[in-house]
Amino acid sequence: MAFTEQSIMSQRTEFCILTSKPGSNISEFCRRFKITRRTGYKWLERYYDEGLPGLTNKSRRPHHFPNQTSEGIEKYVIKIRGKDQEWGSKKLHKIICNHKDQGLYTYPIIPCRATITKILGRNGLISPTRSKQSEGFERFEYDFPNELWQMDYKGYFKLLNKELCHPLTITDDHSRFNICLEACRNQQEITVKQALINVFRKYGLPYKILTDNGGPWGAAGNEPADGSRCYTVLEKWLIQLNIKLIHGRPYHPQTQGKEERFHRTLKQELLDYEQFRNHVHCQKRFDSWREKYNCIRPHEAINFKTPVELYWPSNKEYPEKMEPYEYNISDIKRKVEKGIISFKNKEIKVGRAFSGEYVALKKSQKDHNYEIYFCNQLIRTITL
Repeated sequence: MAFTEQSIMSQRTEFCILTSKPGSNISEFCRRFKITRRTGYKWLERYYDEGLPGLTNKSRRPHHFPNQTSEGIEKYVIKIRGKDQEWGSKKLHKIICNHKDQGLYTYPIIPCRATITKILGRNGLISPTRSKQSEGFERFEYDFPNELWQMDYKGYFKLLNKELCHPLTITDDHSRFNICLEACRNQQEITVKQALINVFRKYGLPYKILTDNGGPWGAAGNEPADGSRCYTVLEKWLIQLNIKLIHGRPYHPQTQGKEERFHRTLKQELLDYEQFRNHVHCQKRFDSWREKYNCIRPHEAINFKTPVELYWPSNKEYPEKMEPYEYNISDIKRKVEKGIISFKNKEIKVGRAFSGEYVALKKSQKDHNYEIYFCNQLIRTITL
């Protein structure tokens, strides 16, 4: 059984880097990546022997060149920069160091950052507007991978066939690893859910997901008149998976700073330079660029490491079959009908998203107050 069509080189690279980490279960990774153990061990052996070049299906190039000159080094820098025009001297220096370790860079001297900047400058590869570097600022990140994923849609754009593409992106807060870059046809709940199922099967479940307040994950503009919280069907499904969906402050996109930064990088390095025939063509280019972003491109915010170096999949596996949630015996269970439950001869709104499901009422410490839970998450507090 072979790797799926989704950027074969990308799959091989990601598989080998993740399974090379201490404590990795190779059989489990083979299952998640949908390959046989024989295929997995074959590519791991090539990766250990040759590094990333061993994963390609191409003829071998010479390891040594008799005419190694400074001109050759300059051409090497220009070649790398020509492919990714937004990369500066810091990233290029780190990439050349990585190429040296992998046997791709065969010159005896690695140019320093200042030299690389001069090479870019005299070849007209530094834009005046890009040369002004932003000042440093204090960053916050979660301590471990999968503690928090940030999810959002990048602004849609037209394909050459006149259809719209809505890029769905998910970024791991700790490592900046791109979990998902999907060329979607719409922003509907069913589209997001299927994309999430695909990444859950491959990377496991996160503990939290941060989104904005818009659809399909938020219910901005649909809040009930009584001021209670409104939940979406997608949010209900995530609660059932024991994933907490949290929303950023309205009109404050900086809350999802890492997603916003990822979108800017995607635009600068890919969307500004290419056009796509259709969704299939767009997805292939997304897959190729995603491999570069996760496994090759150094990230300044994580000390010029690549995101895949800091990421590992979650140990919370996606349950293919959803088991009914078991409430405590002391809880007061009520079934939701058309978004409403009946309790003490009163009708209480809990949200249409929970219709057909059971919720539990628990007596609060305050007199006459009850807390309403769906699974293990508090969804509303009422006063009777």
